Amino acid sequence: YEDRAPGLGREFFEEVMADIRTAVENPEVGTTQESPFRRMLCRRFPFVVVYRQADDELRILAVAHQRRRPGYWKERD
Repeated sequence: YEDRAPGLGREFFEEVMADIRTAVENPEVGTTQESPFRRMLCRRFPFVVVYRQADDELRILAVAHQRRRPGYWKERD
């Protein structure tokens, strides 16, 4: 995104990090995709943050583009 406009890469990063902080504070906030996976849509960018609760930690599995093959990140779990 930084190549598209100066500062846009930083805005993308900050939005993803804000979504991750929200998920850490309230893991139930994301929509259930396939149990146990949850996802949060980025507001300004075509990406989702995919995560799951693992015992007492939150595991971020992907920051996935919405047009990419669904579930490509499942091998990372």
